[in-house]
Amino acid sequence: MESTVVAKEGDNYTKALGNRQVQMIAIGGAIGVGLFLGAGGRLHDAGPSLVLSYALCGVAAYFVMRALGELVLHQPSSGSFVTYARKFIGPWAGFVSGWMYWLNWAMTGIAEITAVAIYVHKWLPGLPQWITALVALGVLMAVNLLSVKLFGELEFWFSVVKVLAIIVFLVTAIGLVLAGANIGGTTAGVHNLTDHGGFFPAGVGIALMTLQAVVFAYSAIEVVGIAAGETKDARKVLPKAINGVVWRIGVFYVGSVLLLAMLMPWPFYNGSESPFVTVFSRLGIGGIGDVMNAVVLTAALSSCNSGLYSTGRILRALADNGEAPKFVGKMNSHHVPYGGILFTSVAYVLGVVLNYLVPKEAFDIATAVASLGVVATWATLVYSQMRMRQAALRGELERPSYRMPGAPYTGWATLGFLALVIVLMGFSDGAEKIAFYSIPAIVVVLAIGWRIVSRKQQARTSA
Repeated sequence: MESTVVAKEGDNYTKALGNRQVQMIAIGGAIGVGLFLGAGGRLHDAGPSLVLSYALCGVAAYFVMRALGELVLHQPSSGSFVTYARKFIGPWAGFVSGWMYWLNWAMTGIAEITAVAIYVHKWLPGLPQWITALVALGVLMAVNLLSVKLFGELEFWFSVVKVLAIIVFLVTAIGLVLAGANIGGTTAGVHNLTDHGGFFPAGVGIALMTLQAVVFAYSAIEVVGIAAGETKDARKVLPKAINGVVWRIGVFYVGSVLLLAMLMPWPFYNGSESPFVTVFSRLGIGGIGDVMNAVVLTAALSSCNSGLYSTGRILRALADNGEAPKFVGKMNSHHVPYGGILFTSVAYVLGVVLNYLVPKEAFDIATAVASLGVVATWATLVYSQMRMRQAALRGELERPSYRMPGAPYTGWATLGFLALVIVLMGFSDGAEKIAFYSIPAIVVVLAIGWRIVSRKQQARTSA
C-alpha cells in the first residue's frame, strides 16, 4: 500500500500520487485522442509528410518538458505554470496563462466528448450522441470529486491500456511492413511513403498547416507538472517521468504515424474513425477493429479525466489569488478542488450542445481553439524558465541541476516555432481560421478580466 501524506505547504492537497501513478500519468498525457483519432484525418489531408509535422512538434515538446522539469525541480506546485508565470513574468501572466489553460481544456474536453460519441456510435449507431457524452462525463466527474488517489488509479489503468495497445500496434505494424502484407487489397511497405503522389502529395504548405493539429495531439504532456504538487518525493520522481515522456513521444507518436503511412496508402484514412481501427478492420481479423475501438475510447476518457483533474487545480490557484470566482477554489473533505471541477464540467456540457448543432465540425473546431491554449501554456513554461535562468545569473536564486539544455537559444527557437504555428492558422481554410480570428476576442476578454481583477486587488490593498 502507498501511504498518503498531507502536504505541509498550506495548499491543503494530499500527497497521494506515488511513483507508479505519476510515471503512467506522464505516459498517458503523451498518448491521447489527437493521435488515436486526429491522425486519420490529417493523414488524409497531408499524406506521409505528416510524419515530419509530428517530429517537429515533438522537438518543441521536448524543450517545453525540459523547461517544465527545471521549474518543477525549483518549486513543485499544483499551480504549475500559473505559479511560475506569476513569479517570474508578472501577476498578469499568471492570470492570462491560467485562463488560457482552462480554455485549452474546456475545448479539449469538447473534442474528447465528440471522440467518445464517434467511437460508441460504431457499436450503438441508434444511441443519441448526447447520452453517451453525459454518461461518460458523469462517471469521470464522480471519480475526480471523490479523491486524487482514485483519479491516479483510474489514470494509471487508462494509461496501461493505451501503452499496451500502442506497443501491440507497433510490433504488429513492423511485422506487416516487413512481410509486405496484404491489407484490404493494398500491399504494406515503405513504398507507400512515396508511391501515391510523393512524400508531400498535397504540397509543403498543407504539411505545415497540420502543425496546429499536431500541437493539439501533444497537449496534456504538461499534466505531470501539475501533478507535482500532489506527488510524494516530487524532486526525485518528476525528472524520471519527464525524461520518459520525451523518448515516448519519439516512439509512440512519430513511430506510429510513420508505420500508419507505410501500412496503407494515405487516401484510405479519414477523419471519421481512428486510423488504427481503419488498419485492423481492413485486415479482416474478426473483432480486432472492435478491440482497437475500445482502446481509443479509453484514450478519450483518459483525456477528459486529466482535463477535469488539471483544470480543478489551476482554477483553484487562480481563485486563491482573487483571479477567478471564489467558488472554483473550494475544496471538499477529500482535499479535492470540487468547485473548479464542476466549473469545467459545465463547459463540457456545452460541448454536448456543440455536438448537437455541428456534429461533423465539432472535433476540428474544438481542437483548433484548444491549440491556442496549448501554445499559450507551452510559451509560458518556456519563457518562465528563461526568466528563472536570468534571475539565477543575477544571483537571486539557485538553478536546479536538472536544466533546460541549450538555454537560452533553445528557448527562443521554441518560442519562434510556437509563433509560426499561430501565424499558419490564419492561412487555413478550415476550423483553424475560426480559432485564429477568435484571438482578438480572447485578448479583449482577458484584458478586461485582468483590469477588473487588478482593480479589486488594489482596492483590497488600499483598504
